[in-house]
Amino acid sequence: MKTVIQGLMAATALCLATSVQADEAVEAVIAALPEPLKAQYDGAPQTILPGPLANYTPPAKPWKWCHSESYQGNPWRVTVTQELKRLVDGLIADGSVSSFEVSDSNGDVGQQINQIRAFIDKGCSIITSIPGSATGLDEAVDAAAAAGIPFVTAAGSVTSTNAVNVDSNYARWGYDMMDMIGKALPDGGNVLIVEGIAGHPIVAQERAGADKAMAQYPNLKIARVVNGDWTANVTKTVVLQTLATNPAQIDAVWTAGSESRVVAEAFKEAGRPAPLITGSITGDALGYWKANPDDYRFAGHAVLPHWTAETLFRVGVRILSGQKPTLNTLLMPIPAVDGANLEAWYKDCMTPDAVSVFPVPPTDPVPEELIDAYFSNPAPTPGWDYSQVPDACAK
Repeated sequence: MKTVIQGLMAATALCLATSVQADEAVEAVIAALPEPLKAQYDGAPQTILPGPLANYTPPAKPWKWCHSESYQGNPWRVTVTQELKRLVDGLIADGSVSSFEVSDSNGDVGQQINQIRAFIDKGCSIITSIPGSATGLDEAVDAAAAAGIPFVTAAGSVTSTNAVNVDSNYARWGYDMMDMIGKALPDGGNVLIVEGIAGHPIVAQERAGADKAMAQYPNLKIARVVNGDWTANVTKTVVLQTLATNPAQIDAVWTAGSESRVVAEAFKEAGRPAPLITGSITGDALGYWKANPDDYRFAGHAVLPHWTAETLFRVGVRILSGQKPTLNTLLMPIPAVDGANLEAWYKDCMTPDAVSVFPVPPTDPVPEELIDAYFSNPAPTPGWDYSQVPDACAK
């Protein structure tokens, strides 16, 4: 019995030592990142581990690229798939990739698992994915790894240690937007907080970041907190209700959704002064700004489908080319949008009704040298040229 106990103690000590070494290795990698990337790991809610592909050997060309979607029911997700296909088609044209196949589980996690396993059976060279669950796909991801197939996610991390997640720190995003408000209102003011779906993990992350930033600006006060459910009609209704029952001035609206246009419309319809609004810039918001320049004030970011597809593609093709990610989760800065420079984002096809038009950043939000920092043996991304990204109005 004593020998067994000693063995268990030794095994436990070894596991702890290994865990400490992994943590130290991760800390060293993060510390060496360029500042725009390093800042993304401050308070990151994801579990950050060393890159899982140290021993991965890429297959010979041509590669078979497979993409597992969990939902294609809105224009944002459709645009992600379209842009990813455009990029992979460039590799098909030069002979690097033989085919691009897409599956859509329409919100059914079990169906997405089955589709991933079908991709494994077909011998896909890589599986990229917007996962429908953070934990539900783990066994399928592990099965892909056992088959020698890298699994790369975007717009949501999975917990399998075998995945490479291309994601963002939404707590950091919430912080940055409240920090923008604090800097724009040096004398303080009242802030209406419009959250997404109550109880959603990302909502909690965004709000935690916002509260952390607000603590640095004691003259900012919360006027009210409401839930807009990341939905335009719900957001407009709750903002109008707030304005009807809260006569005090509201100087800013912190929201981490894509509904800034309807927030601005609500203030105008209520006859209230235009507040500073945060969130993710959209084509309809830019169209509203163009038509109503005095009624739309924005300071925020751009959580965009083109950019999501592009970062996913760039990481995926680098992995297929033999480049080794140094971390399991590569956090990408969300492109900031200067409210004083909306003209650079605006295009003629953007109107207040252009809810399916997504802006394209005027310059590459994540230059190649930043992507390089996430790989131990970086090289230029094959098939990548930001100047070839289609205009927001392209059909």
